[in-house]
Amino acid sequence: MAGKFELYTDKSGEYRFRLKAGNGETIAVSEGYSSKSAALSGIDSVRRNAADAEVVEA
Repeated sequence: MAGKFELYTDKSGEYRFRLKAGNGETIAVSEGYSSKSAALSGIDSVRRNAADAEVVEA
């Protein structure tokens, strides 16, 4: 099963998303966004940038 993004509203009313692996495990959680459209833009950014992202040690 493929992974999925879950869009939700947190207790403070902000929009957030979490990325879940195919086995249902949460592998990433977003910052809070003031609007649903901003959260959807965040999801789009992850989709566009993560595939080719470089791994670096901090």
